[in-house]
Amino acid sequence: MTKLAIVDHPSPNCGPRRDDLHPALIVIHYTAMENAQAAIARLCDPEAEVSAHYVIANRGEITQLVSEDQRAWHAGTGAWAGMDDINSRSIGIELDNLGTHPFSEPQMAALEHLLKGIMARWAIPAAGVIGHSDMAPGRKGDPGPHFDWARLARQGLARAIGGDAGPQSQNFDSFRKVARALGYTAEVDDDALLSAVRLRYRPYAQGPLCASDLAALGETDLQT
Repeated sequence: MTKLAIVDHPSPNCGPRRDDLHPALIVIHYTAMENAQAAIARLCDPEAEVSAHYVIANRGEITQLVSEDQRAWHAGTGAWAGMDDINSRSIGIELDNLGTHPFSEPQMAALEHLLKGIMARWAIPAAGVIGHSDMAPGRKGDPGPHFDWARLARQGLARAIGGDAGPQSQNFDSFRKVARALGYTAEVDDDALLSAVRLRYRPYAQGPLCASDLAALGETDLQT
């Protein structure tokens, strides 16, 4: 694997991982700022009290702000697969994007290369690569509907997306059970859960829960 050119720009906003935890997840964000430089400045501002391990600019440049063995402050309140304190269990990657447009080819290529290295170093499986919206449903929406999860999944860098299915159903018990088994364990209401799952698997879907929502998770039976 070709070594990535990564610029070091240490942020003071970090600390030791708690309880001897190590990275088991990678959380992908968008910066929602005008450019990567503005995002880096904020992520290094002690008063902001936020940070991430990496920032990837629109043109593909990668800046490392926090060492992977340290706890960055990127995830906030949330849960995934029964785990809390996601900051102590994850590596955070910020992508230079407002959330209103697709992510550039150089940026996606850099992300893919970076993911491969992180996943190999920490033995993180594809299912451990998640979005901020996955672990904080209803509170966060990044990396948003324009992020190409299917592209990552085709390379084994994220969980695969299921197919489509037919008629509508209101069986939220079955949907919540499947979503929870896949990691959506944050305590949120039905609307927030459905929105979070759709952001990841069916970003342009609208309307009430339907069979296609469960099919996108790899299931087809909405019966209890």
